[in-house]
Amino acid sequence: MRIILLLVLFTFDANAQSAERGKKLYEEKNYAEATKTLNAIDDKNGDYAIAQYYLGRIASDQKNYEEAVDFFKEATEARNGENAEYFTWLGNTYGIIARDANVFRQGILAPKMKNAWEKAIALDPKNLDSRFSLIAYYTQAPSFMGGSMDKAKEMARQITVIHPAQGHRSMGNLLAKEKNSDGAEKEYVEMARLEPTLTPILGNFYFSQKKFDKAFALFDEGVKKNPQDMLSAYQLGKASALSGQRLDQGEELLVRYLAYAPKQNEPSHAAANMRLAQIYEKNGKKAEAKTKYETALKLDNSLQEAKEGLSRVSKP
Repeated sequence: MRIILLLVLFTFDANAQSAERGKKLYEEKNYAEATKTLNAIDDKNGDYAIAQYYLGRIASDQKNYEEAVDFFKEATEARNGENAEYFTWLGNTYGIIARDANVFRQGILAPKMKNAWEKAIALDPKNLDSRFSLIAYYTQAPSFMGGSMDKAKEMARQITVIHPAQGHRSMGNLLAKEKNSDGAEKEYVEMARLEPTLTPILGNFYFSQKKFDKAFALFDEGVKKNPQDMLSAYQLGKASALSGQRLDQGEELLVRYLAYAPKQNEPSHAAANMRLAQIYEKNGKKAEAKTKYETALKLDNSLQEAKEGLSRVSKP
């Protein structure tokens, strides 16, 4: 009896190690070895759900979204599959597929994604990702499929209870969508007060409203408090590029930003080169602007503003 018990414990430990190893290989982006390890975990194993989840993450990273849905669905239906994260990823992947699908298929996928996000929230009421996704759903879906601005606003209010700054951000986005600029600004100001790292969102709102004086004041304050605040430096450069004001200062700050290594989620060097090109263009330096637009597009060919700018400065 003791030998059998030891064998069971050994098997359990080996399976747990396999799941952990598969996760680690995934995080290292060693997808081939991760797939091999995770596929070896069968549906009788208590770690089957997490194995299917990470196989879904691999498929999603590789943009094999139909395959990813199958894995995420399997994860949610497996033993130990009652996990908010699994349902969030299932809903989000349905959403990605629906984005490029025809109207008929979108109608089939819509309730599936909505149900997945609602299940995620039921399992974990503090799950913000699914709440954000439901807001997007409510604002984009037609009313007969559950779309409703009132529902979206109610979800934003619920988020405010869980995470006040993100709740104000969500409400600001909704009011901006309704063209309620004053209401949106109040929400974004409160968001930035509660969480200063979200200040660039308020700045981008000012850019969209062409309220450049407020944008300059906002990021001037950031640089004044911390001269090494490179994010505020970039945003000041952007304000200069978009407004045509304080061009010399904008150029200086963007050159400094290009000597800095941006952290994750900070503006890229491609974006900084594009903004610098816009400043050169406004200063009448077409050759310099052309070079910077070209550099921006080499780093990120998706920058539409850079493509438009290059087209302008390339004309004789």
